[in-house]
Amino acid sequence: MTGQGSSGAGAGSLEGLYPFLYARSGDLSGVLEQVRASTVAKIEEIGELRRVIRARDGARLAQCAREAARRFAAGGRLFAFGNGGSATDAQQLATLFLHPAPLTAGGSVRPLPAFGLANDTSVVTALCNDIGVEVVFARQLAAFGGRDDVAVGLSTSGNSPNLLRAFDEASRLGMLTIGLAGYEGGKMAELDSIDYLFVAPSTSIHRIQEAQTTIYQVFWELTSAEVAHVPRHTG
Repeated sequence: MTGQGSSGAGAGSLEGLYPFLYARSGDLSGVLEQVRASTVAKIEEIGELRRVIRARDGARLAQCAREAARRFAAGGRLFAFGNGGSATDAQQLATLFLHPAPLTAGGSVRPLPAFGLANDTSVVTALCNDIGVEVVFARQLAAFGGRDDVAVGLSTSGNSPNLLRAFDEASRLGMLTIGLAGYEGGKMAELDSIDYLFVAPSTSIHRIQEAQTTIYQVFWELTSAEVAHVPRHTG
């Protein structure tokens, strides 16, 4: 599953990814060795990608989490959005914030308000049908977002038009804007409306989404830890 709504890989592309599944040989031990080697190679690839991101963006991710924590302390909420598989990741990110986060010193952080903008099928289908898919996230942010809120958009390519439009709207509202992209960032890397952009520098959709999962998991953990130390605004 990808963030671009692809129709799925055909037999030819699958054979390129998993040649051992299409092997004509009856040598079971040989096939199992290919499976092992393929699995090890993929583990090493995602491990190296995560190390690259940590070295390049670790400090920025921590700063981003501190800013997000201040927004939550001021009564803000998080809005996450994406297409296809990235919509699923956005939903998972929102779910993380809705659950109390454990602290290393014991106890937990209160649940934090978060929403996945692809979750409400009535709203999504109405906007897509009546206006166009390009406004499906921007219109929701315009209706619900405010200057104390956080907008997180996920895309594998970084080129999704409805995400670009959503970031511009979120920035106009004064929201903290966070983007997750793959490849070299795509058009998201050209936007002035994204405060923090985290790019998984890979051409593999699988590795990009695995790395993005790590990024938003760490973002949740860091933000939750920061919220525990930021005075909560009242009144």
